[in-house]
Amino acid sequence: LPAPSGLGCFVLVLLLLLGGSGSPGTTPPPRAPWAEEQGPGPEGAPWGRVKYEAVKKHLGALSKHYWQYLACKVWQEGCEEEEKQQGEREASWGFPLVGQDYLEILSAWYCSFGKCCETGDCRIINNITAGLEAELNGQLHGQHLAKDVVLRAVQGFLQSPRPPKALVLSFHGWSGTGKNFVARMVATHLYQDGLRSDCVRVFVSLLHFPHHNYVDSYKAQLQRQISETLQRCRQALLIFDEAEKLHSNLLDAITPFMAQHTSKGQADQQRSIFLFLSNLGGNTINEVALDFWRAGRAREEIPLELLERRLRLELQEAAENSYAHSQLLRENLIDFVVPFLPLEYQHVRLCARDAFLARGLPYTEATLDQVAQMMVFVPKEEKLFSAQGCKSVPQRINYFLP
Repeated sequence: LPAPSGLGCFVLVLLLLLGGSGSPGTTPPPRAPWAEEQGPGPEGAPWGRVKYEAVKKHLGALSKHYWQYLACKVWQEGCEEEEKQQGEREASWGFPLVGQDYLEILSAWYCSFGKCCETGDCRIINNITAGLEAELNGQLHGQHLAKDVVLRAVQGFLQSPRPPKALVLSFHGWSGTGKNFVARMVATHLYQDGLRSDCVRVFVSLLHFPHHNYVDSYKAQLQRQISETLQRCRQALLIFDEAEKLHSNLLDAITPFMAQHTSKGQADQQRSIFLFLSNLGGNTINEVALDFWRAGRAREEIPLELLERRLRLELQEAAENSYAHSQLLRENLIDFVVPFLPLEYQHVRLCARDAFLARGLPYTEATLDQVAQMMVFVPKEEKLFSAQGCKSVPQRINYFLP
């Protein structure tokens, strides 16, 4: 007998697990649901689509919600409606846990026969042009350097057939300038589940490694967690927030994961991205931006080479900072030092506009000015840069709610 096709096996296992109805464990029907289907189906219709409609027709007892969930997971149909009704379902209806687990297992199993697993992980999407680039252009304000570097670096890395090492980006700038915002964008557009993806790990220094007395224990845990993520995912994203507060032993412990691949097979099977987020260098970046403003030059004229050179020099000259003197810099493992410029008045207004739109709230130009005027601007004489960036803008608009 010929080997069963991928979709045929998928439907068969579906019947066995779900028992031909919406309740797991019920007696399966005596024959396959497509037994009555005659002929190859409508001319030109994909074979998988014909079987999908046949199974859907004959399993009438199966909940509509199961089918909606299944179509979204496997055939990528009905996803918009699924997302629209998600909040309503969470409040009034949900999948039985076992049934949902079955569908998750089946959708992952089916992917081994289809195109959705070409990347090695069914939930890796790598949506660069219509996703990451579009959101950087539309939502990241006043950061022409960060926008360009991140997009080019990530896109070039993902397009490389055999990258020689992990991609390592080090984000620098004041709090509220967009470092975490961009890290979230990268996760959102590389993985279907964004920051919740099993292929994304986020470490916050003071949260995950608060006590230097336990650094040896932290080191073992961190190495194990990174190793497990890299083994599980062909493409992994590791984010380290407050990187300047990481103990030097922790930094040195993770550098082997960023070094050059030791074998061709390793380069073929694994590509990982490391993002380090730090406030280090923020004052240097601000000084350069202020000098350009005082000289009557636009911030868009600030070249990356100037800021990157100044930042690397500052890090190398830092007296006691473990991040500056870790193997990251000594072994030149950081591919790009990414500067985030201080935000000006017009950028805060744009952040306020985005915050109103995100919550579906009406606003006026005068309201945006009011929000921006609530922020503190420095230096004392020029009052040019927002001391908090855009960090507290979403909370400020609460003052203008009816």
